[in-house]
Amino acid sequence: MTIDKSWTTIRRRGSSNEFWNGLQHFLQMATAFVNDRGFIKCSCRRCLNNASHQLEDLESHIFRNGFMFGYNQWIHHGEPTTANAGANAGTTVAGPSGGIHERDEMFDVLDDIISEDADEDAVGGPSSNDQYDDLFAALRSELYPGVSSFSSLNFLVKLMHLKVLNKWTNKSFDELLKLLKLAFPKIDLVESHYEAKKLMTKMGLGYSSIHVCKNDCALFWKENSLKDTCPVCSESQWKLQSGKRSGKNVPHKVLRYFPVGPRLKRLFATSKTAKLMRWHSTGKSKDNDVMRHPVDGKSWKEFDKRHPQFTGDIRNVRLGLAADGFNPFGNMSLSYSMWPVVLTTYNLPPWICMKAEYLMLSLLIPGPQSPGKDMDVFLRPLIDELKELWVHGLDTRDAASENGVFRMCTVLLWTVNDFPTRSSLSGWSGQGYRACPTCNEDTPSMRVIGKTAYFGHRRFLPTNHHWRSNLQFDGHTERKRPPRKFSTTDILEQLRRVKTGIPGKHPNYGGVKRKRGDDELNWRKKIIFYELPY
Repeated sequence: MTIDKSWTTIRRRGSSNEFWNGLQHFLQMATAFVNDRGFIKCSCRRCLNNASHQLEDLESHIFRNGFMFGYNQWIHHGEPTTANAGANAGTTVAGPSGGIHERDEMFDVLDDIISEDADEDAVGGPSSNDQYDDLFAALRSELYPGVSSFSSLNFLVKLMHLKVLNKWTNKSFDELLKLLKLAFPKIDLVESHYEAKKLMTKMGLGYSSIHVCKNDCALFWKENSLKDTCPVCSESQWKLQSGKRSGKNVPHKVLRYFPVGPRLKRLFATSKTAKLMRWHSTGKSKDNDVMRHPVDGKSWKEFDKRHPQFTGDIRNVRLGLAADGFNPFGNMSLSYSMWPVVLTTYNLPPWICMKAEYLMLSLLIPGPQSPGKDMDVFLRPLIDELKELWVHGLDTRDAASENGVFRMCTVLLWTVNDFPTRSSLSGWSGQGYRACPTCNEDTPSMRVIGKTAYFGHRRFLPTNHHWRSNLQFDGHTERKRPPRKFSTTDILEQLRRVKTGIPGKHPNYGGVKRKRGDDELNWRKKIIFYELPY
């Protein structure tokens, strides 16, 4: 009897029924060779039969890492020796159609999630990360005895999805889990929302909680991660009761940071979205006079001219950033401002890139006050990652390419915001006599009944326009030319004269109002975006 082993060379394991069926047949053969402690040699490309695991771990290892090369006769897993096998030659045994249980749809989801580990031969070696073992255990587990087509993981993912769609509270979710446990005592399900969330985090796309100084002076992150007090104002990062730290450390503020790289890699993990990520090059308008996507604009084309190495691979990602404040409590009598920072991917076509499911939340800045001039403090994790994605890139599996893995680089093209938010993101104050960021130091303004008014709009008209000579506007003829355009060199020269301020809102440090000099114009600071090398 000849055993069909062609499944061991399949690369796209998650989307192949042949690999799954062959793996189940291999496990059935190996069951008889488990030792008295329940262990058996692992034939994945990482263990190479040198390490032993339990049978359920053997399945997840081979599925994630692939079957080892050169192991053609399964002498450690139940295959007869060559001499014994010759008597039964001539029959091919394919893997069974069922297996331990019917193939669950979550296998395809996990294949997308661990695609970087699954394609280790393209990246340069298998991963040694066992973070997915719990997911495979939940995927192997039947939801209820006798229900072979619905795994515990599949049910939990769908239940969490319903929670989000219908805005269930964590408490109501816990009560539902208790009810299910009471009604179905043998159901294999987590005990609480905390446990469910902990398991879902292993599927990727989680976030990092970064503590923030109560005065917005600094993040307790990287070089400050081990400090208990702010390096600027010396305030404690923990809430104190009667001048003492409570039994449990509770930070004053927490910044939620959602890493960008893993989310961008997920867009290339399936062939459908991977093809859409090329639309900006393959589907853009051929008419130079039509603009239906940012790729048709001058800024995009100018960037392409300046950075031909980046544009050489159409899969490199271009992002836009938007930020604004909102009151999360829906109570206008309560003053609270929380600021989400959202990224959109402009590689996608225009009818997709602005849909909610393709917008990426990167930062959730806590209140109760708006970040204001301290926006740079909160943007630090995002800017550091964007610099890394520009300089070094990220090895990414492209499901729509035969080459498999490429080095994905990323660029932030611009920001999208209202005028007040622009002050926080650009560093140019939107108040005072020089509030206009376009006119810059040439902004025409005057004081009218306690308020600043801006005039001179007719100078944007053509020089021969009849409204320029109309006296009904302000009683004068407009002869001024449109405001001059400031070059990058001009702006950088202005920023060179701006003094570096102290971050934060502490009344003795960053909260002290500083009078700007005339040479600083309306600049409050040189914003953190200037650290980006492009």
